[in-house]
Amino acid sequence: MLRDAQAGVATGWTLIVPLKPLTRAKSRLSTAADEVLRPALALAFALDTVSAALKCPEVAAVTVVTDDELAGRELAALGARVEPDTPRLGLNAALSHGAYAVRSRTPRAPLATLNADLPALRPAELGRVLNAAAQAPRSFLTDAAGSGTTLLSAASGEPLVPAFGANSRLSHLASGARELDLTDVASVRHDVDTGEDLTAALALGVGPHTLRTSGASPR
Repeated sequence: MLRDAQAGVATGWTLIVPLKPLTRAKSRLSTAADEVLRPALALAFALDTVSAALKCPEVAAVTVVTDDELAGRELAALGARVEPDTPRLGLNAALSHGAYAVRSRTPRAPLATLNADLPALRPAELGRVLNAAAQAPRSFLTDAAGSGTTLLSAASGEPLVPAFGANSRLSHLASGARELDLTDVASVRHDVDTGEDLTAALALGVGPHTLRTSGASPR
């Protein structure tokens, strides 16, 4: 990552990716995957998500907030920075902790959260979302279902204010963030919580880790 060493200014976005311990991740996939496959899929989703994000020219760095040792090692090997989930108080606390850690190192870094379960993520589509997000102090992208959030951004100097949870779209609107009205960014919207979500992601075309772990045929 290029930066002004004295001012602490990052030249691109730093993404914050939260990831639960793999044994607790993706519980809603339990109807489509057994107790062995489910954590393996959660790791595969995260590896494909982070790998694609690191290939996006608009992204300067990725920080993963997780306490999972296996996931931490494998994601660090891709080039992500791993930050322990010190608060251990849920998703929003983990994201706020990640944002604090990033801005402790680069105070003026523009930030964006990114879900760890976007296995079909395309770097070019992520770039379009980030370029649109740069036009407002805080922005967010609604998920494919229309009620959740897959990306929340905060420009340089702006607080992140994550409000994930039930119907986070409305929560982020209420917080003053601008909803991004973009087409042709399906890969950034399609997070995977259920078996049906995984089928939809596979139809888009997932990354190699998810493809191999799910046993799906290449499209």
